[in-house]
Amino acid sequence: MFLLLAGATIVSVAVWRVRSEYSGSEHYAFLIWNLFLAWIPFIIAYFTYALTLNRRQLYFIIPVAAFFWLLFFPNALYILDRFPASCLHIQKYALWYDVMLLIWFSFTGLLLGMVSLFLMQGDDPSGVRQGAGMGLRCGGGRLGSAGVYAGRFLHWNSWDIFNNLPGMAQDTIQTAQDPSLQSIGFISLFTAFFLFLYITLYTFGHLCSKGGSTRKSPCNLCQSGNLLTLALPD
Repeated sequence: MFLLLAGATIVSVAVWRVRSEYSGSEHYAFLIWNLFLAWIPFIIAYFTYALTLNRRQLYFIIPVAAFFWLLFFPNALYILDRFPASCLHIQKYALWYDVMLLIWFSFTGLLLGMVSLFLMQGDDPSGVRQGAGMGLRCGGGRLGSAGVYAGRFLHWNSWDIFNNLPGMAQDTIQTAQDPSLQSIGFISLFTAFFLFLYITLYTFGHLCSKGGSTRKSPCNLCQSGNLLTLALPD
């Protein structure tokens, strides 16, 4: 998965580089910075997953890692928000190329966010890590969408929590106390879209895993826990 995401990142940057050389303009260079920020929650989630394989470190590492992960997680989703705004500046002579460039960057960032959420959710038989992961899965999508809204409409960045915490807190409280129709609609639709994609991929991965581990007769449905899995033929 790391190699796939790294490869997608390289392709995205290469596609941008070809465009800049051809057009003589470095427009869309901001997408590279956005994609770099999208890697931060993935890296945090990866090292958290690796370090907490030792269950004795769960209680200490997960709360700290979850804080910083949630802080930077909206950056992985924010790059998708760049898509409609960037479409306004698409050059007519390279319409198809610019659209593909935006798709590469947007969905690479989105996949980085989904994989980081999967790693933070974890899988621990004791239920400690899984319980924390369930909270991240339920709240991460909504908090991430709220972070995208804060960046898009309130012009806040992840590091502003260290630079201007009072101002960020004041804006957050005011928005929460008196939400606009725009904020409710944006956050709700963005959350639904992200969680739909995440749950679809998560469920598909489990179905493939269960199906591959029960290679029996063709079209034999067998029940494993709460999942119905398709047994593949030998």
